[in-house]
Amino acid sequence: MKIDFDGIQALVVIAELGGFNRAAEALHITQTALTRRIQKLEQYLGLKLLNRTTRRVELTTVGREFLPQARSIVQDMTSAVERLKDMSQHATGQIVLACIPSMTTHVLPGLIREYAARYPANRIRLHDGSSDEVRQSVLGGKAELGIAVQGESHPELQEAVLFADPLVFVCRSPHPLEAEKSVRWTDMRDNDLIGVSSFMATRIFMDYQLAKRGIRLQGNYEVQHHATAINLVAAGVGSAILPASTIREGDRPGLRKIALTNPVVKRKVVLLQRREAALSPAAQAFRDLIQQARFEV
Repeated sequence: MKIDFDGIQALVVIAELGGFNRAAEALHITQTALTRRIQKLEQYLGLKLLNRTTRRVELTTVGREFLPQARSIVQDMTSAVERLKDMSQHATGQIVLACIPSMTTHVLPGLIREYAARYPANRIRLHDGSSDEVRQSVLGGKAELGIAVQGESHPELQEAVLFADPLVFVCRSPHPLEAEKSVRWTDMRDNDLIGVSSFMATRIFMDYQLAKRGIRLQGNYEVQHHATAINLVAAGVGSAILPASTIREGDRPGLRKIALTNPVVKRKVVLLQRREAALSPAAQAFRDLIQQARFEV
């Protein structure tokens, strides 16, 4: 059913201003156009809403009964449109962001603080999960934007590379390698390594890059999340190979973050959104912010 909003608005303005002439001026249309709106509405309803003579215009009995509801329709529509205009002009609203957990350690909190400072009225809902879960959230429309590790491309997803995140060696002092500025992957074979699950995107990427060079590492421990690996290293359980963005030098007393070379392996962190899907003003503002950011890892 098609609602004739123009006709309902015309009826309300005529009733409030008491005539066609002033109503037409208020709506910035001609009296002829205004008359057509009323006639179209009456024809659609099959009811007479206005009695019009050469001297005056008055509502019919049905028109008077309908007027309060008509006012409510116009007021609700006007308020809704004004809210949308405000969202467009000031990027207000809610954003749902899907993100891999490793980005929530250092990278994302700084961006969220800056976003909150710029748009204090906005809400952010964060869905953290694996790269595959992030992709599914964006594809399924549960999140407008996603931050994940670059993987196999999808025809319905648009990807923008945010930064390259090198893998580093993390150990606890005292350790035979703690004084080194960089270490080789082959040096890892004699370490008690805490590995991240082989189902995680970073681990899959690392194993592939090393396999191309004939390097294979086997950890004594396996965890699901980078934060868990950091906690175990801090507790003296072993050492770990982690993305540089997950830990900063000095974050944990006694922990060392050392560059890994031969080869240098970097995962690419990407920003995801659905192709052909328009972002809400709030999400577009966040996208603009993150694309302007400088990432230090």
